[in-house]
Amino acid sequence: MLPDARYRNPLIGRFIRMLMYDGKLAIAESIMYRALDELQQKTQQQDAVAAFQRALENVRPVLEVKSRRVGGATYQVPVEVRSDRGISIAMRWIRDAARLRKGVPMEQRLAQELVDAYQGQGTAVKKKEDTHKMAEANRAFAHYRW
Repeated sequence: MLPDARYRNPLIGRFIRMLMYDGKLAIAESIMYRALDELQQKTQQQDAVAAFQRALENVRPVLEVKSRRVGGATYQVPVEVRSDRGISIAMRWIRDAARLRKGVPMEQRLAQELVDAYQGQGTAVKKKEDTHKMAEANRAFAHYRW
């Protein structure tokens, strides 16, 4: 993955490309950089990249459920999430949660979602907790793991 222009960080470059609509990279970059500036101000962090990485870590799932068909029944089998897949899922959840917020520009929605994730709350963190609860509830089917 290519690093971003300002921070030279591959994670931020990856997130910018995930934000992008219709190949408009410059717009996605400006949204991300303004959101990171606002995140840095609201969290009183010296480093916006560190705050972004902490927000990602707070959203990154450790477990997920996958459907597994055994006989005539389909079971939700809990499986561990690989590190790179967990980061991709966290980025997607943050992006989707920011897009669902309405009434303000995207950079403010994204900044607020990142601040919430940094603090361990918000829609993306709730989605992680729900995924972990589902995996915990289906722990009895863990022996169907493949």
